[in-house]
Amino acid sequence: MIKTNENKLKLYGFNNLTKSLSFNIYDICYTKTEEDRKRYIEYIDEQYNSERLTKILTTVTDIIGAHVLNIAKQDYDPQGASVTLLISEEEVPLYVLDPSCNRGILTPIRENIVGHLDKSHITVHTYPETHPENNISTFRVDIDVSTCGQISPLKALNYLIDSFDSDIITIDYRVRGFTRDVDGRKHFIDHDINSIQNFISKETIARYNLIDMNIYQSNIFHTKMKIKDLKLENYLFEISEEDLTQQEREEIIQKLSKEMTEIFYGINVPNV
Repeated sequence: MIKTNENKLKLYGFNNLTKSLSFNIYDICYTKTEEDRKRYIEYIDEQYNSERLTKILTTVTDIIGAHVLNIAKQDYDPQGASVTLLISEEEVPLYVLDPSCNRGILTPIRENIVGHLDKSHITVHTYPETHPENNISTFRVDIDVSTCGQISPLKALNYLIDSFDSDIITIDYRVRGFTRDVDGRKHFIDHDINSIQNFISKETIARYNLIDMNIYQSNIFHTKMKIKDLKLENYLFEISEEDLTQQEREEIIQKLSKEMTEIFYGINVPNV
């Protein structure tokens, strides 16, 4: 194995490793009435519209050291939004840039179509959802960051966690393909990792219960996170904890806890 003075692999040609990070978060909220649920959806749509999501993803691009080639975004009716960024490890000169790419410059009359995602890209989709039977509403965000080359999506992991109110987090990370060093030896990963938790701040880890499920021989890593401290005041929408009886507080906490447990473990918990 040949390394440079910076203790990095000296490669033959381009680094062909593909590093994919799938980041999924859930925000849980108690919405007492049908009108509250409607306003919650409206609030989420306003807070996490395509414009704000675009800003989050462009910041992710900066953090990992990539360059924006194209942005496509869409707000949906009745709710939800999607944004896709096509990015490159190195800045692409204008004279070789495909005419369909907008370099992140959006205009009201432009229709953006992203049809080539074989290199580096970032996508986000939102899914606000309400539950009329138990007064629980959820907001789900799916973010995928796929990079090719030396840039790593793991660098943006803490920023992504801090960008949302994350009660449940599911993270998948996989390294695919191989790259060669100058001696022709294949390398199926170019960095040390035994858990996604290696790249999460200690302050964040302290706030969550975490479970790992990894397949090391295939460079597949999976981490689930569930918030530890369930403070009721953080989960009430347009009502105050002081306006609730002790029995109501206990019932709401039980409903919130059940919802989080079901999402975290991927099972339906029977009502007791």
